[in-house]
Amino acid sequence: MAIESLKERLIGIILERSFKYSDNPPFTLVSGRKSNYYFNCKPTTLDPEGMNLIGELVFAMLAGSTVTAAGGLTLGADPIANALSVISFQKGRPIKSFIVRKDVKDHGIKNAVEGNVRPGERVAILDDVITTGGSTITAIERAQEFGLLVDRVIALIDREEGGRENILARCERVDAVLTRTEIMARYRNAPPGGGG
Repeated sequence: MAIESLKERLIGIILERSFKYSDNPPFTLVSGRKSNYYFNCKPTTLDPEGMNLIGELVFAMLAGSTVTAAGGLTLGADPIANALSVISFQKGRPIKSFIVRKDVKDHGIKNAVEGNVRPGERVAILDDVITTGGSTITAIERAQEFGLLVDRVIALIDREEGGRENILARCERVDAVLTRTEIMARYRNAPPGGGG
């Protein structure tokens, strides 16, 4: 399937399972901001077809890079990283997945980063949704403290609300599989009662 076809199908799944719109009352986001729309990506990122599409698209975005692993703050990044890891192995260019903990354990080896990664590896930081960029920046900082070299950030959805610019202050490259603009264009053109 061509990249554009994969993206179109993924937008359909997101509209069907992960997108909510409400004029009144608006949704409260993690940042505390109010918004008329909300993305809960887990019904898409944990769906077999959604996961496969995401893995294919993120793998294509990393073509030609020297990235050896990808991950981000648990829980949003986990299914994206795992999807990429499986697809990359199937395509003969394995990219490992890793997890950045929200809270470091107070027992055992107390790692903020979990997975088969070592200091010095070039990695991509993943996130499901970028709004202000706060959780992505936390993941970047923890990965760097662990000794990983952050090559870029890839988000499933960029809400286009300043987060990308905030992240660019800490990382040279920020890409998104999809933007709010792309998803909203399809939402506005969707037939009543159906997003897909």
